[in-house]
Amino acid sequence: MHRSLKVAVIGAGVSGLVAARELQRERHDVVVYDQNDSVGGNWIYDPRTESDPLSLDPNRETVHSSLHVSLRTNLPRALMSFTDYPFVRTESDPRSFPRHDEVLRFLNRFADEFGVREVTRLKTRVTRVERGKDEWVVESMTRGSESVRREVFEAVVVCSGHNSVPRVAEIDGIENWRGYQMHSHNYRAPGRFQDQIVVIVGYGASAFDIAVDILPLAKEVHVATKDNRFGVILNHVRYHTMIKCVNKDGSISFQDGSSIFANTIIYCTGYKYHFPFLDINGIVTVEDKCVGPLYKHIFPPASAPSLSFIGIVTKEPIFLMAELQSKWMARVLSGKILLPTEDMMMKSIEDIYHEMEENGLPKTCSLSLRPLQAEYKHWLATQIGLPPLGEWREKLLSEIFKKLGELPLTYRDQWDDTYWDSIIQF
Repeated sequence: MHRSLKVAVIGAGVSGLVAARELQRERHDVVVYDQNDSVGGNWIYDPRTESDPLSLDPNRETVHSSLHVSLRTNLPRALMSFTDYPFVRTESDPRSFPRHDEVLRFLNRFADEFGVREVTRLKTRVTRVERGKDEWVVESMTRGSESVRREVFEAVVVCSGHNSVPRVAEIDGIENWRGYQMHSHNYRAPGRFQDQIVVIVGYGASAFDIAVDILPLAKEVHVATKDNRFGVILNHVRYHTMIKCVNKDGSISFQDGSSIFANTIIYCTGYKYHFPFLDINGIVTVEDKCVGPLYKHIFPPASAPSLSFIGIVTKEPIFLMAELQSKWMARVLSGKILLPTEDMMMKSIEDIYHEMEENGLPKTCSLSLRPLQAEYKHWLATQIGLPPLGEWREKLLSEIFKKLGELPLTYRDQWDDTYWDSIIQF
């Protein structure tokens, strides 16, 4: 028997948009909440930065977006597409690796074409989600209004993202340092770093982009990193191990024994999972980079299937992943797919935790799919009746990492579109 439920979707970024589409396709009654002025989530550029550049002050004026003005995608359009809705080239920016505003236009077209915008309440912040007896109570506030709106839903899907609440590394002696500190969340443009000595902590995607952006202006750029996993070396950037401490004279010492005086530290140290609106009595624990327990990275067993999380896995292109998760979640809610018992779901999760413990991995790694991402995506595709996923996606991603190491500054513009267009299939 098909069930049609009233479902709240929190967030109108990539995950929220595709979740809403799949829920509507399963004939669920959907309301999407988003605090921004438009759909698009983190792909909405905001020139403002937070009042605290480290984003540590709980009373700071917060800003959702983490984009800098010159950002281009580090993935080609094919890996930022949905299975039935490719991210096609347009006259506004026809490049395979476009600017951030081209991605936002794509998401807006998606929202319009599939009727998601019509069910989305913009400028509306969810302040509380509470479990009732047989339902979920969602409280929200619309910008400019002081009244709280309370609504009852049969299911809640959390799609609020995990790239807006910064993590900042703890450095011994940092209280002795008088330079400028900021998190990459608040980086917008390179101008303020003219003739400065800058230390970037971390070497993920944001660190690489910021290093490239400030290199022409800064006096020196140093990168402190645990590892350079992709072997990406930028000329004129000085690489170190992680920071050991800040000394009383204000110099910065690294674990490799070197030390420097610097003007600025930019923390490119990632983000925390943060769901302050959830009032769910321990059904899910949220600690820094760990959210759990979640069956198949989506359902908390104690409240499945009425509560779910879409798109919170890491180290994986989000577009296809969120789509596959959303299709499965929507079919579970409609009754087409049955979940195991709560005990069986917990046993599955505990088995994963046990395997991670045996391999010396902390639970904080439980949302990082690699190297098992292909197995997980194929499992989802099988569950929802899709044909086997083409291997071209993994090959394409591997080629990007290879080209990034070989041509870090130019790989986007020297990409062989003709070859990859011939093997990509949607």
